[in-house]
Amino acid sequence: MAWYEKIIGDLSAKKQWREYRRRLDALPAPYRRAGRALERYVLNLGPTSDPDALIRMVTDLADLLEQAAAAGTPLRDLTGDEPAAFAEEFMANYGDGSWIGRERARLARAIDEAARSQG
Repeated sequence: MAWYEKIIGDLSAKKQWREYRRRLDALPAPYRRAGRALERYVLNLGPTSDPDALIRMVTDLADLLEQAAAAGTPLRDLTGDEPAAFAEEFMANYGDGSWIGRERARLARAIDEAARSQG
């Protein structure tokens, strides 16, 4: 470990993030705009407690958008009519580490317990 990593921490995630952003910036404008919108969504609702999962997720998002751009796949063919549903399904591949996932599970448990107490 380099001396500066002892002070400021591991820089590999930061380097990977910068590489992801360079890849996104290199996309044609419509794919870049869609990528930024999806990024915003997944950063707010994605696996915030696991930085490695977040880096994997955005790297895979860049892969997906690059492939779609290279193939000329229309964005709506990629995301469907419900971009939020697409993003939710995409994020599901990276664990349920988000606050929203934990709250969904908490709600389901509370309703299950309440329903059991009726019976």
